[in-house]
Amino acid sequence: MLGSRRSRRRCTTALAGLGLLFTGAALQLGTGTPAHAATPHRILFDNAHAETAGNADWIVSTSQPDPLGQDSSPSAETDWTGALSSWGVALQKTGNYSLKTLPTGSGLSYGGTSATDLSNFDTLVLPEPNTLFTTAEKTAIMNFVKNGGGLFMISDHTGADRNNDGYDAVEVFNDLMTNNSVDSTDPFGFSIDSLSISSDHPSAISDSTNPVLHGSFGTVTKSLIASGTTATLKPADNSGVKGLLYRTGYSGNTGAFFATSTFGSGRVAFWGDSSPIDDGTGQSGNTLYDGWNDTGATNAALALNATEWLAGAGGSSGGGGSTSCTAAQLLGNSGFESGSSTWSATSGVITNSTGEPARSGSYYAWLDGNGSAATDTLAQSVTIPSGCSARLSFYLHVDTAETSTSTAYDTLKVQVLNGSGTVLGTLATYSNLNAASGYTQRSFDLSGYAGQTVTLKFTGTEGSKYQTSFVVDDTALDVS
Repeated sequence: MLGSRRSRRRCTTALAGLGLLFTGAALQLGTGTPAHAATPHRILFDNAHAETAGNADWIVSTSQPDPLGQDSSPSAETDWTGALSSWGVALQKTGNYSLKTLPTGSGLSYGGTSATDLSNFDTLVLPEPNTLFTTAEKTAIMNFVKNGGGLFMISDHTGADRNNDGYDAVEVFNDLMTNNSVDSTDPFGFSIDSLSISSDHPSAISDSTNPVLHGSFGTVTKSLIASGTTATLKPADNSGVKGLLYRTGYSGNTGAFFATSTFGSGRVAFWGDSSPIDDGTGQSGNTLYDGWNDTGATNAALALNATEWLAGAGGSSGGGGSTSCTAAQLLGNSGFESGSSTWSATSGVITNSTGEPARSGSYYAWLDGNGSAATDTLAQSVTIPSGCSARLSFYLHVDTAETSTSTAYDTLKVQVLNGSGTVLGTLATYSNLNAASGYTQRSFDLSGYAGQTVTLKFTGTEGSKYQTSFVVDDTALDVS
């Protein structure tokens, strides 16, 4: 028998009437189709946000949405027209990628029926967008990444407002990360600096195991700044963020010129200048700069390795063939009816106390609810077989004595960690703002972790004044 759970003050269900459920910054599961890795790996380049304004020409081809309409078997970058044609042709020549462009006049969507809907792709490339994303587009982008998609954010220096609408790429990206309906609480763990750095050759960190720096397209040593910017990293907000190349004289959390991160089941890459992806050729009338072939940098390897990593191809052995997966539910003691068996948890978290109702059976997991500063954890290690689609689900009930309708005083993070305890991704962050009567099922695609042994971890952190209880029951990790 478990020991008695420490005394808690349970909030009345009247709080549900305050309409708190949808006012918080919790990451809710998107309604669109989860983004799964595929072969060939499907890449969508954005050209719907003024990517060709002014002297910019950030397209892989003038044939849109399908660059194969210009040349179905390109062998040289001049076979396609655009400042990104070297990038596109290099991917096309591998035979492992399917490339499309979102044309001018279109909008980003996720879960729709159009051929360029994000549900049909593994990675979205945003090469220096110059117009703000709409509210619907920001929701689509964030849910796409959260459900397993890759996002490549390529910025430029502050003031590079090529279409004179009052916004440059720095502002467009920072708006995406701070003003969206999915998670505006620094979801990727970095912000883009309002800087205009005239020139530099940022150096790569020493990490021989990093797939972006040491991928199938080569080894990355340096990149290029020809009027660009950097990012400030905030690992306290997302421990998955990592700086890979730094402006000369900088390291740690400042001056990151190229960085990667995770969000939900997806991956994110940031690059602080568009000059490195510019191959110097494009549409007539544009003044371009050949950073792709800069002899003092390894920009091509960086762009291509990062694309591979974002699409989920990093570490792939390649080749054809199919894999099979035996359908199963992988979590042990998924409903907590065997007490603390299989789970690792803070003392008293797994309980049959009548202070909170179980969704089914008698036992459940009760994190926090103390009315004093405390942190509770609940975790289980599990191996997801290669070749399987995987989905984590659980039922969550939140009640609180907090009265704020805007401030998240108490939080519950749901994360995926590797065997060393490093956070691979934060699936969701719930708070006192999500209080409601009854249980709500939450669900997340973990297919991107197939072939790995990971730890699923719930971390409840409570402030010092009013209680918030995070109650979890009936968990499952289903593979098929």
